[in-house]
Amino acid sequence: MLEVDQLACMRGDALLFRGLSFRLEGGALLHVAGRNGAGKTSLLRMLCGLMIPEAGEIRWRGTPIRAQREEYHGELLYLGHANAVKDEFSALENLLVACAVAGRAVSETQALAALEAIGLAHRIDLDAKHLSQGQRRRVALARLLLAQAIPLWILDEPFTALDAPAVALLARTIEVHLAGGGAVIYTTHQDVPIASTSLKRIDVGEFAPC
Repeated sequence: MLEVDQLACMRGDALLFRGLSFRLEGGALLHVAGRNGAGKTSLLRMLCGLMIPEAGEIRWRGTPIRAQREEYHGELLYLGHANAVKDEFSALENLLVACAVAGRAVSETQALAALEAIGLAHRIDLDAKHLSQGQRRRVALARLLLAQAIPLWILDEPFTALDAPAVALLARTIEVHLAGGGAVIYTTHQDVPIASTSLKRIDVGEFAPC
């Protein structure tokens, strides 16, 4: 599904990594590891087409992503380290807006079910500014429950600020996605067991220039 060929990343005048390559098939789980500042988030942003690599190429189903931006983004769900939750919107409004911006039709009934499943049944109509950091993270992660048909998930620190039940729910959601043939790329500093028959790990630091 996804091919990464000899990527290099610059941040300012610093070369963070070079020669980074991998292939990802359907059903595969890729853990991107590395110390803080090694370029993990920069790599994820490149994979989403939000940042241009210094060198190398990223291909989706055999075609460079720069040649099929709309098609690629339609098959991609990206959750960044920030929750992208607006304070003045309720949990329900935030979820509906996020799905609409991504070009995905979601009914209010579906959104309500997702928020209830992720543990926000009693916070659905509350403005996000009144939610805890863990609850705000759940609002963002509710998008995953509505996106099992999206082939590629790219998740930057998805387990941050979650309590144990929410971590377990997210791990199960990822497992379901993998079992259905989807692929997941994620970063985390937490030890979260996710059942996968095709687990890969890349340490960005191993591609740092000498």
